[in-house]
Amino acid sequence: MKYGVIVKALRVRKGWSQEELAEKLHMSRSAISKLENDQQTLDVPTLVRLVQVTGEPAVAVSIMFGMEGIQIMQQVMQILGWG
Repeated sequence: MKYGVIVKALRVRKGWSQEELAEKLHMSRSAISKLENDQQTLDVPTLVRLVQVTGEPAVAVSIMFGMEGIQIMQQVMQILGWG
């Protein structure tokens, strides 16, 4: 699955450079670049850290289930009054 675009969009939305995201995830800038270009696999521990540092649980849904998952998650969160 191609998730690099999701990682990059999240980083850009937060206003972070690749270096800043790398620092927050305890990774190298080149590893972030590889993730964003789908040249490196996003493992579960890194996904968990990504959700923690961004405060964006919908990211995990979108990566696991695709972009449609984000829309589903947003609707569920609205129904529950969380968003």
